This record gives sequence, structure tokens and C-alpha cells, in this order.
Amino acid sequence: MADAPPVGRRPWPVVLTEGPVTLRPLRRRDAARWREVRAANLTWLTPWEATHPDTADVAPSFPQMVRAFTREAKAGRMLPFAVLLDQQLVGQLTVAGITWGSLRSAHIGYWVDRAVAGRGVIPTALALAADHCFLSLGLHRIEVNIRPENQASLRVAQKLGFRPEGIRRRYLHIDGDWRDHATFALTSEEVPGGLMPRWRTLVEDRRLDAVGGFPFSDAGSPSMSPQSQQ
Repeated sequence: MADAPPVGRRPWPVVLTEGPVTLRPLRRRDAARWREVRAANLTWLTPWEATHPDTADVAPSFPQMVRAFTREAKAGRMLPFAVLLDQQLVGQLTVAGITWGSLRSAHIGYWVDRAVAGRGVIPTALALAADHCFLSLGLHRIEVNIRPENQASLRVAQKLGFRPEGIRRRYLHIDGDWRDHATFALTSEEVPGGLMPRWRTLVEDRRLDAVGGFPFSDAGSPSMSPQSQQ
């Protein structure tokens, strides 16, 4: 399988926006705000954070991380986004493991400031990123892998209609040990118009419900199947 995007499909840099939510490249000048948000959410994020099985491994500095991400993004192997709400950095979403050739697949992981959790930021960001991968880059499959204990992240996948594919045993090193992950996926054929129209409909359903419209279930809209962190 080829490991570079097709000619004419260089995927980086890119900025994606839906309402108050924006995805843009992570920058070195984000360092202070990124550290502030991470520090404020350390306890909340630790149970879901990827760790290195070699405890002697030293984490890169923020500038080193951004340089490595940018290099990989320009090579077409990842899309490292800062997640902004009203132009304020509140999280991170990364499309990683991008493979071209006959597979054309990637996986997406994310985290968000607890202060804005439950406001639709990550579902919007995930829909934006997936639509960019499907509709602009021409990827065929997107997956997310989530610890079964992470109910908030499971709900994201469920709301957007990602298809459950089962449990991967001891799949990823998280919070100091190898952890099981639930895998969810979508292919481009399953969402020919993209995920954003589906998410907009779901948001509108919730608004109608709030003013006495028709019933709404947190499991998803009536048209959706009842879904990294990382």
C-alpha cells in the first residue's frame, strides 16, 4: 500500500469551521494555553490518556511535539488539529494512522476541556474531521477506538452513528497498562453526504425537544443507529 496521498491531494494545512467550533493546525504559540488547559484537566484526562510502556521514555516538549506533528501532517500521515470554541483553544483532535493506497483509512482521537464538555464541541469537531477525510481527501474508512469505561466518548460515537465493530483486547497502552478498546467505524459509503448534516439534524432535534417539539433520545436521532478519546 502506498504511504503518500495521491497527487494533488496534499491534506495540510487546513482550517475547518462549523458555527463556534474551529479545527486548525496546532501551533507553537499555542503552548501556554495548551499547557493551561491540560493542567486544569489532568485528573479528568489521565484515565484515557495514551502512555508509553517504557516508563523511561521522556515525553517531547510542546515545540518538539508540534514540529513532529507538522512534519507528519505535511507527509500526509496525520492531521493534528487544535480544537477551538469561539476562537479559544479547548482541546485537540488528531487524525492519525493515515494509510493511502488500497486501504485509505485513518483513526481519530480527541480530548476536550471538561469546562466545555457536553456542549457538542467534540461531536462537531469529529464530524468536521471525518467529512474532510471522506469528502476532500478521499479516505474510505474512519475509526475511533474508545475504552469501554469512557461513557462520554462512547456517546459521541453513538450520536454520530459510528458502527460498533467489537472489542480489541489489550489494544492500547493507557494510564500505565494495556487496555481494552471498543472499535467504531464508518466508511464513505455509509455517509455519502457526510456526517455534518446528520449532526446538524440531531442538534436541531434537541432544540425542538427543549421547546416542546418531538421526543429526543441521547442515543441518537430517529434516523441513526443507536459512538480518543484515545
